[in-house]
Amino acid sequence: MITGVDTYTHGHADPVLQSHRWRTVENSAGYLVPHLRAGLDLLDVGCGPGTITVDLAARVAPGRVVGLDVSPAPLAEARELAGRSGVEVDFGVGDVYALEAADDSFDVVHAHQVLQHLTDPVAALREMARVCRPGGVVAVRDVDYAALTWFPASPGLDRWLELYGRVARHNSAEPDAGRRLVSWAHAAGLRDLTASTTAWCYSTPAEREWWGRSWAGRATASAFAEQAMAYGLATAEELDAIAAAWLDWAAADDGWLGMLHGELLIRVC
Repeated sequence: MITGVDTYTHGHADPVLQSHRWRTVENSAGYLVPHLRAGLDLLDVGCGPGTITVDLAARVAPGRVVGLDVSPAPLAEARELAGRSGVEVDFGVGDVYALEAADDSFDVVHAHQVLQHLTDPVAALREMARVCRPGGVVAVRDVDYAALTWFPASPGLDRWLELYGRVARHNSAEPDAGRRLVSWAHAAGLRDLTASTTAWCYSTPAEREWWGRSWAGRATASAFAEQAMAYGLATAEELDAIAAAWLDWAAADDGWLGMLHGELLIRVC
């Protein structure tokens, strides 16, 4: 049962899912790999189209794996991917604030790029820890937008970053979540922590084309674009200019972009 749905800044338009489909354990959850083994029961919160979930399932098989998302929109794609990959995953709609699982149900509870979108990440961490067995781990990873950097300089991308932060905070979300994970865990009463960072880097022509076009699409045809206009924070013309700036960056021969992420492993007592 969904008890309270926060506003997801990105939404599930295809330019967004284009980015989500690229994510794997290797490029998005490497910090968790040493803690995975066959037979573990795992919950993936905010699973989206399921690429990380399915990868995790292959690594813990024959353990039970559940993938939850607040929206049903990406779940058909996730189920299809699991079927093609030959792994068992139970995908469904769920609420991170009120998980439909008993205490101590999973060995691993994972959430990638979830806490940044929540109005109460501390409550979410408490709930994730509740369903994690003693000795198990809660694993969370979130970007820190203020630490994002690129080359060459671009006033259009400066405007994009400022606008993204304003839209996210209008939704009572935290775009600079990566640096706050430890403080949120402490506020949730969780103290056995291992913090780390990794980054995504886009620099080859193919990487720039893919990432630039993804964000050009999001700037004009996604929940982010709809919210920016509905909140009176940007006009359609400004969003078109942001999309053009992303395409200009993608076309730059010396274009480079780095995205820092905070990661946290929480050992549940």
